Order: sequence, then structure tokens, then C-alpha cells
Amino acid sequence: MSFNWRDRCKGKLTTAEKAIALICRGDNIYVSAGSAAPLGLYAALVDEKSPAYDNVFYHLLTLGDSPYVRPEYARRFRHCAFFMGGNVRTAVNEGRADCMSVFLHEIPDLIRSRQVPMDTMLISVTPPNEEGYCSYGTHIDLAPSALEVARTVIAEVNLQMPWTNGPSRIHVDQIDAMVEVDHPLPHLVYSKITPEFEAMGRHIVDLIPDGATLQMGIGGVPDGVLHFLHERNDLGIHTEMFSEGVINLVRKGNINCKRKSLHPGKMVASFLMGTQRLYDFIKDNPMVELYPVDYTNDPKVIAQNDRMVAINTALEVDLTGQVCSDSIGTRFYSGFGGQVDFIRGAAQSKGGVPIIALESTAKNGEISRIVPTLKEGAGVVTSRADVHWVVTEYGAVYLHGKNMQQRAMALISIAHPKFRQELLDKAKARKVVFVDQPMPSVYPKHMETKAKTEHDVSYLIRPVRVTDESLIRRMFYQLSPNTICSRFFATKGSPSMEMLRRWCAVDYEKEFVLVASQSDGPIERLLGWGSYTLDEKTQLAEVSVLVADEFQNQGIGTAIMQSLILIARDKKFKGITAEIMPDNQRMLKIFEECGYPAKTTRSEGTVAVRIDFPA
Repeated sequence: MSFNWRDRCKGKLTTAEKAIALICRGDNIYVSAGSAAPLGLYAALVDEKSPAYDNVFYHLLTLGDSPYVRPEYARRFRHCAFFMGGNVRTAVNEGRADCMSVFLHEIPDLIRSRQVPMDTMLISVTPPNEEGYCSYGTHIDLAPSALEVARTVIAEVNLQMPWTNGPSRIHVDQIDAMVEVDHPLPHLVYSKITPEFEAMGRHIVDLIPDGATLQMGIGGVPDGVLHFLHERNDLGIHTEMFSEGVINLVRKGNINCKRKSLHPGKMVASFLMGTQRLYDFIKDNPMVELYPVDYTNDPKVIAQNDRMVAINTALEVDLTGQVCSDSIGTRFYSGFGGQVDFIRGAAQSKGGVPIIALESTAKNGEISRIVPTLKEGAGVVTSRADVHWVVTEYGAVYLHGKNMQQRAMALISIAHPKFRQELLDKAKARKVVFVDQPMPSVYPKHMETKAKTEHDVSYLIRPVRVTDESLIRRMFYQLSPNTICSRFFATKGSPSMEMLRRWCAVDYEKEFVLVASQSDGPIERLLGWGSYTLDEKTQLAEVSVLVADEFQNQGIGTAIMQSLILIARDKKFKGITAEIMPDNQRMLKIFEECGYPAKTTRSEGTVAVRIDFPA
């Protein structure tokens, strides 16, 4: 005979009204979150015949309605959000509910220690198996810790709740009342992938290596990232939650978890929200395991994943790198969640990449999300000392270990162009940047080119960034006097600060500087650079190229020159020119190898070289 779970549980199966009657006045009530919200119990809970009164509800973000926060129930119920969604946000900001700022991985200990006591649990679970165990389904998160201390456990047994694998489940003997329901799980509405989200996704994927383990939530930013992850291989998942965007990548083999250093072969999460497609995917899927948040979100556990990439969003970031994610000024918006948990865990991971990503503007482009200072009353969720990568649709910048001037200019360089002058002016007024600091232009990422030396060493030829001052300065001091003399026609003592800023803040039109660089994660060094300056009368660009001594004679100078020529031709210049010292054979050879016939004119002390582009 097939197992009949109803016979096994007939002493506990009851109506919603009778189950809710077990709640005592003054009870603190834990409610399972997200797509596991026990929606079938709510009507009986708020009914005027319900004995529930003077109760405080605690939960993370839930999907669907939360009737107990409505104004008409304000005298009966209070709510405290560990993380708020749109269904409770108004109540919190109108003073009918409250919220708590706490790192997600720390909440279970608050419950176990009874610092935040829980008397009753309202949860949604699967029907029990033959051993009498129910799965928590789509949400483990805080449930195991609440179960340890709760006096009364009321479970909505949803026939449509998918069984999920992992160490956490609940036995029917631990449940006081069970109410059978059969309703679809709430669906999460997905953000549209805008051009801004797609651009951010492109920048972020450039930071993700093969074999990385990913943490990403829901929304336009992670969806933009998922759009490009087909370019990466052997990816893993360790996250508090994931969305259905991973399904295609699993089926194509991009996500296989084979190279994970912790839980290899497994996609690890704590809760899941999406559409029915996601719920069908996770149903008894041996590749997916759900754990409590004090495990998934513990920074020490997260750090055990090599190449951990944490992608989190923000509402605004100030010019020093402070990140606000939970409030808009004094108005509470969401919560701490797991952002800091994963930023810190990824920072401690071997090869980890902690990322804060946000659109450059809000309110249809009316306000900048990169701001001089956070709004009055805004909370700092991720401190400036925790921030590493910050990404907008205009680029990715690395802040960790940078001073305030470097941070400010880096963030201004990825702000929306229409707000950059205002940000720069306010940074100057605060003496955060130099008073003569030029305005950074929009970085032309499409002009980046991957290359290899004649010794098969990979490097990148890219436009100079406003943040490259220290890299160029460091490279300069590693040059030999002969190399400096060949480039500058004199043995210079040092480049001035004004000269460095001018080199790094070109307009990418009349002036252009390319650098050849190698990167080891966020650590970058320059191998060489090249530049041109346009003479508007002749429409000829005067070019120069310099390669660090240890990388000379490896084809780098020729590659830089060829890139400069491509850019100059694309901009419809007539040609290029250069003034070269007669003994600078390397530069003369670069012109010979660049692929265009060169005219040379020798005079006392210099050789003038000119290339005219064909029409």
C-alpha cells in the first residue's frame, strides 16, 4: 500500500481556525518568509474571532499580502522586520511596524539566545515522507533556530510546496497543528533587463574567473550578469538565494559546481523565490541543497569557497565608498540582509571578488546614486573599509586600499556623465581631490584589446583611466635614464602631479593615451603606454610610445602603435607624426613594423616620421 501521510498525521490535521487558536496573547510569532509564507493561515489569524492579540510578528521578506500590518489591526498586532519588502514597508515608515538592523547570519543566535524570543511558529512545509519528516521547501533561513525555542508550531502543509534537499527538515512530532492547503507558491516578479543592467552585467562578468563560486540574489543586476555567464565555465553557487536565471546555465553546463572547494557538485542556498519554473527545478533536485542562514551566510564559511564572487546592490554610494542599501535618507527601505556577510566572506576567500553594483541614477535619471555624501539619516550598511569593487553601467572601479582622492575620482569616473561635474566640484570644495583635478571623460571600454608578447605573455591594451596616476608614476620610476631620455628628450627628475593628471584625464578625442597592463586580480602594473595629440590644423596626430625596460623587444610597443593607428583612422585623422631621437632604434623599428609606409626626414638632433593614412 502507498504511504498515506494524512493517516499518519490525523491527530494533528485541523482547520486554520483551530490551529490559530493555539496562539496565546502576547506571543512573539516567527513567520516563514518569501515564497514559503503561510498564506493559508492569514485569514484565520486576523479574523475578529481569532484569540490572537498583542502579538509581534518576525520574519524576513515575504511574498504576497501581510494583512497583520494593515492599519485596522494596529491595536492587535505589531511587526518587526528582519528584512522588509514592499508589503510591510509602508507600515514600518508610518510607525505601525518596526525593523531590525542586523547581519543575516547573526539572527539565528539572537533567536536561540532568546534575545529575540519566539513563542509560536507559522510555517509552510511539504507533506511528510514515510519517516514522518516534512521539508521546509523553498525556505530554510531562520526556521531551524526558531524551532529550537518555540513553544507552539503551526504548519501549513502545502501540497504544492517542493521538497528540497539539505540537512534541515522538521518531523511531524515537532508540529502541534497541521493545516492542509493546496495553493501555488507566490511568484516573484522579475525586473526587466535594461541596457543599464546589461552593461553592468558585462563589467561584472569581466571580473569573474572560470571556476568561480557565485553569490547573487534577484533583480536586474544579477539577471544582467547571468546574461553573459555563458562565457564562463565550471561555475558554482553558494548564496543566500538564487533565481531561475541559473537554470539554463546549469543545463548548458556553465554551472556545474565541479570546482567548488566547499560542497563540490552542490548548489548551496538558504531560500529561493521565483516562478513555477524555479520551483519545479529545485523539487527533489540532488544538485540543490538548502541550509540555515547562520551557515550559508557565515563569512567564515563563505570564505572557504575559493574564487568567491559576491554581487550585491546598493541604493547609493558616497565618494569615500560608504554604501547605503537599507534606507533612503531616514525612510527605511529594506534591511541589512546578507550583503556584509558575503562582502566580507568573499574578501577573505582565496581569489575572492566582493562587488557592489548599482545603476548610476535613480528616478528616471533625475538623481545620481553616486553622491558627495549620503543623504541625511541614511544608514551605512557596508563600510568604506569593506568595499572592494563598485560597478555601474559606466565601469568597474576598485577601492580597497585606495586613499580618499583615488576613491573619489574612481567613483566620479563611473557616475552618470551629467552628474560628474557637480560631483567633482563638491569633492574639490571638500578638499577630497586636487583643486586642479581635470574632469574624467566617459571611459571607452570598447577600445580595450587583449594581446600577447612575443614570449606568449598575456596583457591588455586599454585607454588610460583617471585612476591610473599612481600606476604611471610607479612605472616612470622604474624606467632607465636611457628610456626616459628617448621618450622625453631629457633625463627628467620626476613627472609633476599636474603632468600625471593631464595624462590620465584625456578627452579620448583630440588626446588619447593607451596603456599596456597586466593584472593579478585587483593588482595591476603597466608595461608601457602610448599617446597621441591631434593638431587640428593639419589633422595629424603626434604619437609617442614608451615601454618599460624589462618588456622591451617583445612586440608591446608595436601593438600599442597599431592600436593608436586604428583609433586615429577610426576618428578620420589624416595620419600620424612623431619626433624621434636618431639613436632611438626601437621607436624607428616600431614605425617600420606598424603596417604603413613611413616617411622620414632627418634634421640635426631628431628624425621626423610621418605616416599618411590612405583615403
